[in-house]
Amino acid sequence: MSRLLRHLRRTVISARLSPSFSYRNPRICLQPIQNSSFLIVPKFLSSGSYVSEMRKSAFEGNILRLIRSEIQSELDHSPPLQPEDRFGPFTVDERPGEQWVSLRRKYGDTEDIKIEATMFDGSVPSSKPTSSDPEDVQLHITFVVNISKDGQTLEIMCSAWPDTIQISKFFVRKSSKNSPNAYVGPEFDEMEDELQDSVYQFLEERGISDDLAVFLHQYMKNKDKAEYIRWMETVKSYVEQK
Repeated sequence: MSRLLRHLRRTVISARLSPSFSYRNPRICLQPIQNSSFLIVPKFLSSGSYVSEMRKSAFEGNILRLIRSEIQSELDHSPPLQPEDRFGPFTVDERPGEQWVSLRRKYGDTEDIKIEATMFDGSVPSSKPTSSDPEDVQLHITFVVNISKDGQTLEIMCSAWPDTIQISKFFVRKSSKNSPNAYVGPEFDEMEDELQDSVYQFLEERGISDDLAVFLHQYMKNKDKAEYIRWMETVKSYVEQK
């Protein structure tokens, strides 16, 4: 900014010495020069809003450059794949822009089954005894199974680890207006082993097994990439708006 002011000062001095001088840039308008002393204050610099706009423009330009570079890097090195729309008998709803996916199927004549799974929502250190890498972790996915029939819903809260599912709780909801203080039973691992085994078998008969855990982890790795790029595209579009 000071270099620009010095340049303008020299320009005005030259103008005073040369009667043929004319201003060719209409954006630059100098204050009248009185007596022998003068102050050069271009109007476009005397406006704080203009300086703010310049800074904003530079800031936004830098953001856009970085975002475009990141998007292109992701697309060049690890582009997301077309998401699967089926898992066995289940149809899969990607739910673009959300942190969930949904799977649905009918079982028999009376049961409607819906699974809602989160994107990765936690991790634990790897169980590999030889691993010393702090980034070697097992990612965690939460999913909820709803099995509805005759106006009632069996809700089963589960975890999906990389190669296995784990049940944490299950209970029956008689309506969507269940009291938030309703008793929902003990923790699953506090139940008798035989009862636990029977619930896992119940789910497996309906296509909900360790294979689902493997599928969800592969699916969510791809969705994580797709959502990241979609998020950056949304930010880019916002910054580009004038």
